[in-house]
Amino acid sequence: MPQLTGHIRKMTSALIEGQVHYQLPLDNESIDLMPLIGKKLTLTHTGNIHCQSCGKKTKKSYAQGYCYPCMSKLAQCDMCIMKPETCHYAQGTCREPQWGEENCFVPHYVYLANTTAIKVGITRHTQLPTRWIDQGANQALPIFKVASRLQSGLVETALAEFISDKTNWRNMLKGKADNIDLKQRADELIPHIEKKLAELQLKFGEDAIQRLEQDVVEIDYPVTEYPTKITSLNFDKNPEISGTLLGIKGQYLYFDCGVINMRKFTSYEVIAEY
Repeated sequence: MPQLTGHIRKMTSALIEGQVHYQLPLDNESIDLMPLIGKKLTLTHTGNIHCQSCGKKTKKSYAQGYCYPCMSKLAQCDMCIMKPETCHYAQGTCREPQWGEENCFVPHYVYLANTTAIKVGITRHTQLPTRWIDQGANQALPIFKVASRLQSGLVETALAEFISDKTNWRNMLKGKADNIDLKQRADELIPHIEKKLAELQLKFGEDAIQRLEQDVVEIDYPVTEYPTKITSLNFDKNPEISGTLLGIKGQYLYFDCGVINMRKFTSYEVIAEY
């Protein structure tokens, strides 16, 4: 039985003709998960966790894979990443100004997604369709392109007054979403925020926020059987997770004994037997 030991990294994905294909990186090597669906997979946590930034051993993982000091000082772990409308770069208090310039002052998209219910979200221009896949969306539609992360957060906040900006992960894991006409919903929602859009364009410039006319992206996941009840698996409570791999959606692995959010355990060292 093949075996690979390494620290968990966020699963990588590729959308090929509408179907998501997954790999699980463990340090510098990756396991192709697609041939393993329907077969036994065992993941055993060794007890070691090493910060994905500095590499130091840590008893607890913070912000999905960091030690506490790195979580406290890295810009990518700051609250404004979760709430971009709170960006404080202009106040001169960005933790890492160069990182902010390279990652936040670049084009971002505001999108609608269907993850069993419609939601609004944002992402960098380099993260499509990865962001939609990570959220387990079955449909997605970019509706605005903006010049910075702050602007994307302000547009998202305006839309979030009318639709959710969160994914119900339990519902997402229980099955495939029923189709929603995302273009029609966009046409219904955008007039509600036209005043806010005009204010933002006056502040940031006419070209800072651009309305898009694109096709809906359809996404299908390699899941052979959806659970009726969600049982969460956790390396902190049970270091060995073993069973038949039934599928993958978002950043979750479906086993016949439950589901596990692999991204939650970034930087955990595991032995994978398959």
